[in-house]
Amino acid sequence: MPPARRSRTPSPSSSSGPADRPALHLTRFLPYRLSVLANTVSHTLAKLYEKRFGITIPEWRIIAVLGGGETMSAGEIAQRTAMDKVQVSRAISRMLESALILRESGDTDRRKALLTLTPKALAIYAEIVPMALTYEEEATDALSIDERAQLDTLLSKLQARADQLAARPAPVSAQAEPVEE
Repeated sequence: MPPARRSRTPSPSSSSGPADRPALHLTRFLPYRLSVLANTVSHTLAKLYEKRFGITIPEWRIIAVLGGGETMSAGEIAQRTAMDKVQVSRAISRMLESALILRESGDTDRRKALLTLTPKALAIYAEIVPMALTYEEEATDALSIDERAQLDTLLSKLQARADQLAARPAPVSAQAEPVEE
């Protein structure tokens, strides 16, 4: 599919009205398309593990991140999963209540709680991973082997560029201006 196109519609007058603004075709706009795809994939998988294991998308993401036996703080989990800290905090609270994670104080900084999975969560991880990998295989069956490799390369490039753009300061023109009523 070709990229989203921004077009200008000629204005019948010289005023700066809506017709003078570039048009955005949402269904062709890359950020929108990536968001819709990611949500479709996440929610399809969520149906599988929410029904079977009673966990939410944020809880699964935390299990997935800690599933390799790592120990992390809530802030590190938020950063690794690209979830906001409030969402991570709520998921951690639910997971503590359902005995899916353990919280321990750090050795060097007692204020920094470190989180690890319990055997119960590790068992869930062991069951979900094959399901997730099967879903990934089914979803990417629409692509050839070369297209899969190309997609992986393109996603890596887009993520690297998005990280660069996220790190730069917002231009002055992008800052919100007060609206006159």
